[in-house]
Amino acid sequence: RGKIQLKRIENPVHRQVTFCKRRTGLLKKAKELSVLCDAEIGVVIFSPQGKLFELATKGTMEGMIDKYMKCTGGRRGSSSATFTAQEQLQPPN
Repeated sequence: RGKIQLKRIENPVHRQVTFCKRRTGLLKKAKELSVLCDAEIGVVIFSPQGKLFELATKGTMEGMIDKYMKCTGGRRGSSSATFTAQEQLQPPN
């Protein structure tokens, strides 16, 4: 396999086909990671047309978002929400 250049696909039909294939692959990898590592994973994808695709491997997406909000203290856009198991068990200050 050769490397592909990462740039927008101009042909709308090719772009849609690529979106569908890569979306399926991403969701498959998320499920595999969840099973192999017993990880709780949530994925949210919006298509270019605005259609929602989501995956919550344990429970619901709403529960996943609640857990995220609790871990980040309700801060939005926190890209570094990495905590140790001990930090997650401590009550918030």
